Amino acid sequence: MKKFLMLVFVFSLSGCAEMQQVMNQLPQTQGYGLDISGGLKEALNNGISKQVTKLTAVDGFYRNEAVKILLPEELRKVDSGLRRIGLSSLADEGLKVLNRAAEDAVKEATPIFVDAVLKMTFTDAKTILMGNENSATLYLQNSTSTALYGKFNPVIQNSFTKVGADKVWSNIINKYNSIPLVNKVNPDLTDYVTNQAMNGVFKMIAVEEKNIRTNLNSRTSVLLQRVFALQDKR
Repeated sequence: MKKFLMLVFVFSLSGCAEMQQVMNQLPQTQGYGLDISGGLKEALNNGISKQVTKLTAVDGFYRNEAVKILLPEELRKVDSGLRRIGLSSLADEGLKVLNRAAEDAVKEATPIFVDAVLKMTFTDAKTILMGNENSATLYLQNSTSTALYGKFNPVIQNSFTKVGADKVWSNIINKYNSIPLVNKVNPDLTDYVTNQAMNGVFKMIAVEEKNIRTNLNSRTSVLLQRVFALQDKR
């Protein structure tokens, strides 16, 4: 009966300050406190399972304009230079192998994300719930970026060899450097693709988080409905 009265009271509040005061008073190990942590963890797990896994498929990056990895600024002159002399297919292949490497790397992400989600505290969950539309994504980003980089970087380096990126880019650079009067380039793309792959992962998680926060139909469980209803009352 007491929990029911607390629920009615919480949903009757309209001001953000009043809501935050009640949130601060919720129990941390049982009842509503557990629901808040569980709801945020479920939301993040949805982002991982529904969105991040899409990136591991063939063309998961390359055919997704939201996360497709383009050339870094200093290499765009290479792309335009090759296309100018009729080597558009080679330029396209260069882009494709960069995105293939990212698709390989993202397969290493899930265990790191799962560990970060499991470590979320009740205090983390309260702050995230009452935060911005990407607060859960930012929590995951802050919690996992170092570990992700450590996992992604060697995978991308190995993937460059596996998908032939080293040979493709060696050919691209040699072709470009043979164009008269251009400034020669010799880039190392591993760090760039690693960071771009990480950006793509968090961008897709943010998509799912925003869906759950703003679209009632995306709250596909009773737990998500209960927890994010608190956010709606801000």
